[in-house]
Amino acid sequence: MTTLIRIIIFILLFSITNLNAQIDKNSPLFIELKKQDSLFFDRGFNNCDIAYLEKSVDNNLKFYHDNGGFQDKKLFLERTKQNICSNSAQKPIRKVIENSLEVFPLYNNGELYGAIQSGEHQFFIREKNKEDALGGQAKFTTVWTKKDGNWIMSDILSYDHGTPNRNLTDNLEQLIKDNNIPTLGLGIIEDGKLKEIKVYGKLNDKSSAVYNSLFNVASLTKPVTAMTVLRLVSLGKWNLDEPLDAYFIDEDIIKDVRHKKLTTRLILSHQTGFPNWRWMNKNNKLHFESEPGTKYQYSGEGYEYLRKALENKFHKSLEELTKELIFQPLDMIDTSYIWDEKKYAERMVVGYDKTGTAYDAVKNKTPNAADDLVTTVEDYGKFLTAVMNNTLLTTKVFDEMKTKQVKTKKDKFFGLGFEIYDLGNDEIALSHGGSDKGVNTIVFLLPKSKRGLIIFSNVENGYKIYDPIVNHYLGNAGKKIIEIETE
Repeated sequence: MTTLIRIIIFILLFSITNLNAQIDKNSPLFIELKKQDSLFFDRGFNNCDIAYLEKSVDNNLKFYHDNGGFQDKKLFLERTKQNICSNSAQKPIRKVIENSLEVFPLYNNGELYGAIQSGEHQFFIREKNKEDALGGQAKFTTVWTKKDGNWIMSDILSYDHGTPNRNLTDNLEQLIKDNNIPTLGLGIIEDGKLKEIKVYGKLNDKSSAVYNSLFNVASLTKPVTAMTVLRLVSLGKWNLDEPLDAYFIDEDIIKDVRHKKLTTRLILSHQTGFPNWRWMNKNNKLHFESEPGTKYQYSGEGYEYLRKALENKFHKSLEELTKELIFQPLDMIDTSYIWDEKKYAERMVVGYDKTGTAYDAVKNKTPNAADDLVTTVEDYGKFLTAVMNNTLLTTKVFDEMKTKQVKTKKDKFFGLGFEIYDLGNDEIALSHGGSDKGVNTIVFLLPKSKRGLIIFSNVENGYKIYDPIVNHYLGNAGKKIIEIETE
């Protein structure tokens, strides 16, 4: 980035800090400028409507490009015609990374006269009879001013241009195709923020998936439930080590005195001694397969046991509790334990078996603490960044969450709600996965480097492409995670 660009960005940011914080993404001004940005690029840039571009920028336009230098309005339009619109066979197409958009209003004597919009966008090369190929990525900052009732661009900064690592980018769609994965959702976390959302493939047999497509994430439900409980612990409303007898005893084990040993800590670290699900037993009854607190044994039943105890104490469903404590504070508007036909039907990713046969969507009417959460890559990214940046828990409870409660294999443990990989050099990775009919999902968080990865797929063998994705996005830490898993 040039020195001049740095100075301009500093001045703009200084202006922002002395005026107003970024506005809510549901506010009319944010929505309006998001629309203006979309029109400017979709109509003007992507479809080369030069007349529209000309009327959308100020006559005194100042455009700063870190590689192309300074441009006034005349030069900006000339270069757009020459460099962008002259070769329709390989024309770059711009797509904004929607979760990156921010808007800061500008006032003069209390009257709104403009706004600063910033974000990141990607450029794809469109070739005939081929999928669009990612050609580059950059950051942008735009000053919008309102003149004669119309929003126009007066200043534009385009900077931090980079060419993506194409080793994976070029091959990912082929990798998806070769492994018969209908839909793949990726979320990339860097510097403690969700930086990228990528969704490939189809929503169903009729339409393509979009960035806010809904996924059933199977056991990735469990970390959300765990954080709900740990938030209650942080608020002093729940105790990690209190026996759950005071709130719930399952009738299947009421005569077994070992139920007195069940605590939230043992449930969140999978040390209850329960099977995964009672229906796996011949009599469909819940029973202990080992002494609570003596060994690791993965169990969805434990989470359901905890749900019933919570609901009995607080007289609220898990959906209501999590909405109050997690979903609403994090603006997770597309996440729920309960199926909403009107809201979800048109955006739900269909799950498939290995032969390509579609499964019916799971439509829970009551919450399941361990399974079948419906969410988007963006919403789950909001959740994971909140976990990583510890915006939900006290420091003490956060440290407990990351503490190795029980060993599951060499260099791998369970904490409270998350698996823990010991990567060496005082570095850990937090993780959890999910697998059901038509679902295979996994997430990773690297608290030390503030990086993370979300992978959603809608087929049981989605795990087949985890290794190259983890290697690509998590580097040496990813390689160590794979080593631990394959030892």
